[in-house]
Amino acid sequence: MTGTMLNRRNCLAGFLVLNMAVFGFSGMGQAGSFEEGASKFIKSMADKAIASLTDESIAVEEREANFRQLLNEHFAVETIGRWVLGRYWRKATEEEQEEYLKLFEDLIVASYVERFARYAGETLDITKTVLADKVDAIVYSRISLPGSVDFFEVNWRVRLRDDKYKIVDVIVEGISMGQTQRSEFSSVIRNHGGKIEGLLSELRKRLNKTA
Repeated sequence: MTGTMLNRRNCLAGFLVLNMAVFGFSGMGQAGSFEEGASKFIKSMADKAIASLTDESIAVEEREANFRQLLNEHFAVETIGRWVLGRYWRKATEEEQEEYLKLFEDLIVASYVERFARYAGETLDITKTVLADKVDAIVYSRISLPGSVDFFEVNWRVRLRDDKYKIVDVIVEGISMGQTQRSEFSSVIRNHGGKIEGLLSELRKRLNKTA
């Protein structure tokens, strides 16, 4: 895989991953089956994200505000953030938990608003959808790069919650994005003697914030 393709893939992977549950899609009554509804949800989500967050005329501040609003309305930031932190969540003080969740949300917004701005016309094609268990479906898709025969695979784990489809994980070429971040955060904490403050300090640096 060429460096250009790798960079493009990483950029789009970020764009897709933080679409997780950004757009609700009304329940199963609008689809003939769970699988069909999940497929339509993924396609609709991608189209809406492109339309609302890649407009070059929108200022960065407005783009961030729009993304944060969508994130808080439809993305379980606290649930995902706690899962990513893993066993260290229980070891953190209430103050550390509160700051971590705020930094976690800020990191999502700062990281992926920029990546939305780099969108370069990639297209998403759904290849199949299968039931994973009683509550989840896996939507298989290919992301095609403009002007190229190259593509990479993205699988979406979709769950129906409160009559809305929500993405609970995204697997890019076999790699779970949630698990990747969980491993990264765990490594940072271990490298700081198991202290949550080590991760908080790293997140502050990434966001150029002081304690």
